[in-house]
Amino acid sequence: MRSTTEFLDASLAQPAVRVDRLSKSFRGQFALQDVSLTVGMGEMVALVGASGSGKSTLLRNLNGLQQADQGTVEIFGNPLQVGGKLHSKARRLRSQIGFIFQQFNLVNRLTVLENVLVGNLSQVSLWRSLVRGFSQSEKLRALSALERVGILNQAYKRAAALSGGQQQRVAIARCLMQGAQIILADEPIASLDPESARKVMELLTRLNQEQGITIITSLHQVQIVRHYFERTIALRDGSVRFDGHISDLNDQRLNEIYGAAAEELVLSGHAEIFSASQV
Repeated sequence: MRSTTEFLDASLAQPAVRVDRLSKSFRGQFALQDVSLTVGMGEMVALVGASGSGKSTLLRNLNGLQQADQGTVEIFGNPLQVGGKLHSKARRLRSQIGFIFQQFNLVNRLTVLENVLVGNLSQVSLWRSLVRGFSQSEKLRALSALERVGILNQAYKRAAALSGGQQQRVAIARCLMQGAQIILADEPIASLDPESARKVMELLTRLNQEQGITIITSLHQVQIVRHYFERTIALRDGSVRFDGHISDLNDQRLNEIYGAAAEELVLSGHAEIFSASQV
């Protein structure tokens, strides 16, 4: 187990993501307030917080799906957005960032294979993307990504025919097809049953450990964070209230940060995920 200082030293030495004084408001209400953080290459970090704490907004700002009012986001040392404007390099940088949504964000009428191939659109011409003119080598890469996430046998089914857990693994395969070096996952198991949630969390962990993919995941289930993560960043009212080793984010610290809302974080989630993982 690494100390908080070691986490921060690693982040500063090899930053994958650097955020400096990021703020974002909606209709006069702050969703993010002066957020600064650094995530090192190959780290796996959990963002925790009660509903409305700013987790999803932060993730969407990290890949430019939303633009902040002020502050800076850097990816691998290059600016993605500065002062509320996307940088000219934003499209290239975003091609290195995969995003996993709570509701999967697949095209239900397309096959699983076609949904994975969508991850390669940033690498092909506009005409090829419009006619879905993917090469044989691209299809083989997509099939390899599906094999990596354990659902190769579902490749030619329509996405709508899959279970929630399978659809989420398709979304992860799409990130692999994209060649993402960073994966941002916004509540990736919130809509899943306990067994599917366990498989998705174990898959993300393997991708981090075996391929060195930097993973930043928002979760509100602290018990699951304690099971899979070492470093966590706790948000409340759009501000960072804790950044360090998960062992230091005990129930007392959660109560200090969230008050009555701490119960939502400690008791929510899939308790069965842990007993299932021991089988």
